[in-house]
Amino acid sequence: MSVTDMHLHLVDFSQKTEGLRALIDKMKQANIGKSVIFGLPVIKKWAESEPERPSYYLDDDSPCYYFASTDEIVASEYLKLSVEEQSMLAPTLCGFNPTDRLAIDYVEFMFNKYPFWQGIGELLLRHDDLTALTEGEPARVNHPALYDVYAFCAERNLPVCIHQNSTSAGHHDRFEYLHEMKETLEKFPQTTFIWAHCGCSRRVSHKNYAAMIREMLICHQNLWVDLSWVIYEDAVCHCLEPKPTWVKLIKDFPDRFMLGTDLCGHFEHLGKTVARYNNLINLLPLHLSERIARKNAEELYFPSQPPEERQGRH
Repeated sequence: MSVTDMHLHLVDFSQKTEGLRALIDKMKQANIGKSVIFGLPVIKKWAESEPERPSYYLDDDSPCYYFASTDEIVASEYLKLSVEEQSMLAPTLCGFNPTDRLAIDYVEFMFNKYPFWQGIGELLLRHDDLTALTEGEPARVNHPALYDVYAFCAERNLPVCIHQNSTSAGHHDRFEYLHEMKETLEKFPQTTFIWAHCGCSRRVSHKNYAAMIREMLICHQNLWVDLSWVIYEDAVCHCLEPKPTWVKLIKDFPDRFMLGTDLCGHFEHLGKTVARYNNLINLLPLHLSERIARKNAEELYFPSQPPEERQGRH
């Protein structure tokens, strides 16, 4: 079955990449028909005190800072491709400070400069260690600086992919930040939000995670979720076998789940990463597995009309 990878970063945390042609070659080998591609909105500083160049935000104690040129890297790589190659990819915009009220000016400028963007994201908001390492005030999904961005996306029917932890790494008995997500979904009901990793992150967990996601999907019709990164192995599965609770949840909401690899700049393990979903896909009826593996992401990110001509989804 062909898969649409709805969560893939063209660059790593030092903004290096193997390039989109290398990605497309790996996609064909892995039976991935389409991919949603992000930059990374921050870059890791190589501090004078660090002997080795970092490529990941946890490589050392030096900070990260916002890096608008990540979008130019995506645009430059995208424009090198043929029309046929471009049709396999949905580039999205992310290179702005989500705590800056002027962010909307950058978004509007970049959409005018490159009208091919198919969404906003992945925005790195509450993100455990990365939040602590990023210079400036903590970003969060309900920060007023993002309100105009959400309104912009509602007007153009563009999805917004966000990383927003449901809780902190230190609290596993309550969802410390869930109220921020609920507030945003209620304030912007016409904006389509994709909650990356279902709000899960490294060391962020809760025994009732599936129940929380069920409630959120029931209450908020503008919410989709992806199963990329740690959520799949840490919460959805036990020893790589999907838990019955999660299988039932996905069957009950087959139009709201998507799959992603969450690779960053280097694509050697693309096939192996997407293949880990095979156990889940094999547990679902064909029409449901096709939805979560391909159709949901394609409906959001690969519409037949350009963004400015799309009809509302809600």
